Formats: sequence, structure tokens, C-alpha cells
Amino acid sequence: MRAILQRVRRGRVTVEDKIIANIGQGYVIFLGVTVDDTEEQAIWLAKKCANLRLFEDGQGKMNLSIHEVEGEVLVVSQFTLYADARKGRRPSFARAALPEKAKPLVEFFTQAIAAEGIPVQVGEFGEHMLVDIENDGPVTLILERSVGE
Repeated sequence: MRAILQRVRRGRVTVEDKIIANIGQGYVIFLGVTVDDTEEQAIWLAKKCANLRLFEDGQGKMNLSIHEVEGEVLVVSQFTLYADARKGRRPSFARAALPEKAKPLVEFFTQAIAAEGIPVQVGEFGEHMLVDIENDGPVTLILERSVGE
């Protein structure tokens, strides 16, 4: 399971000209699921996202967690995080989980973040989404947890 986490001032998802999710300060997390992923990876990744200290304290150091700044999370599923573009000009998505596996794990991850006491909103799985982000910093991390780690 792979997450691209961006610290944001705001994030918003629009589907068919309708805003379906909207957050203020916090994280936008793009989440990719592989064919091998389980709930174990989702729990680890959710806890990691919830407890990272990526917000600045009064001295300008990244010392505060999302809890301490009362931030929110916007989760957007993104199978393209597992694109393999090593060969040819068209990427392969063979490592990305099919929707029947990916959707429940994205929902499980979202619930695991919420269980950490963080307000969570989500994009719409499988839909064409416009994601509007005001990246703060910019601060962007790539987090990954594979089976067996």
C-alpha cells in the first residue's frame, strides 16, 4: 500500500461539477492499493499518517502532529500510484488491485484514520475527480508498507 501525503492549507474534490469533499488544514492522502495488500498494511499506514509530526511549532520546526493542529484528512484513491512505466510508452497497472479488492481496503484505511480521532473526508472511488490542493510548504511524503514488512 502506498500513500502520497501532502500537508495542505486546504483540499477539495469535485465530481461532475459538484464538490463532494472539502477540508481545511491537514493532509490530502493519495492512496494506492496493490494486489497483495491486506488490512494490516492499511492499519500501519493509517497510524503512521495520524502520528507523523509535520506541522510547524512556534519555532518553525516540524514538531506538531495533525492532532495538535486539529487538522483534517482527505483520502483520494489512486490506482495510478502503482503504474509501471519502465517499458514502452503506456504504463502497466498490473500491480494495482482491482476495484473489488481496492475499494474495501481504501474504506478500511479511511476508517482507521477516523479511529485515530481525525476528521476524514474521501473522494469518490472509481470516478473522475478534480482534486484541488493548496500544498503547504510544500511538504510531500511517500509512505509505503508492503506485505511482510
